[in-house]
Amino acid sequence: MGETTGGRAVGDRSQDEASLVEWERHAAWWHREFTGGVDAEYAEQILPLLASHLPSSGRLLDVGCGDGQVARLGTDSGLESFGLDAVRAQLDAAALQRGACYLQARVSELPVATGSVDVVVACLVLEHVADLDLALAEASRVLRHGGRLLVVLNHPILQTPGSGWIDDQLVDPPEQYWRIGPYLPEATTVEEVDDGVEITFHHRPLHRYINAAAASGLWLEHLDEPAPPAAYLERYWAFPAADTVPRLALLRFRRLVGGRAP
Repeated sequence: MGETTGGRAVGDRSQDEASLVEWERHAAWWHREFTGGVDAEYAEQILPLLASHLPSSGRLLDVGCGDGQVARLGTDSGLESFGLDAVRAQLDAAALQRGACYLQARVSELPVATGSVDVVVACLVLEHVADLDLALAEASRVLRHGGRLLVVLNHPILQTPGSGWIDDQLVDPPEQYWRIGPYLPEATTVEEVDDGVEITFHHRPLHRYINAAAASGLWLEHLDEPAPPAAYLERYWAFPAADTVPRLALLRFRRLVGGRAP
């Protein structure tokens, strides 16, 4: 999860293939920093927020599942849960945990029957996928009519190239604020998110996700932009106005029935 977006631009290479290589290389970093309850944002915000939007029964598909935190959340919530990830190292970690079934697959090529899933979750995944339209079309295809797609994103204002906290000591009084770079143009960058850890991000404005979902028959019925949890702010973002800048966005879409919102 990138804090700023001052990374180098990426050309027209095979972006998803390069991204998979990155995630294979850095899977151990992800497991160490973001799983098992060690990350305040996951433990105190992401998982509880997703839980509040899950149906009470049915089949859940966690795409880009990583080590399976969301899939196991689905199982704990009474759902039949499956996790898919293209990264072998992530699935090896997921397989050590009980509570869900896992399979190696890409989000753009889901080996799942049409209309067979009640809820698809893409948690911190789509900002790493080059072909957004195909990924959303696949999610829509596997959902039953009236099924839900839950998308959690690093908020696009965080992934705008050139964005970041500014600590301006040249004004009186000094100011600290979040600078937003060129928000509307789409851009692909490689970010150094930790020492020696480089990850590809695809910045898109929020409307790009919403319109692409609509084109695939998915209706946006709810949007959350929560303030960062207190434990995260205390550890990472010690700025007076940090609780006014959302780090995440959750979008809940509904699979259209007969071309109309249910």
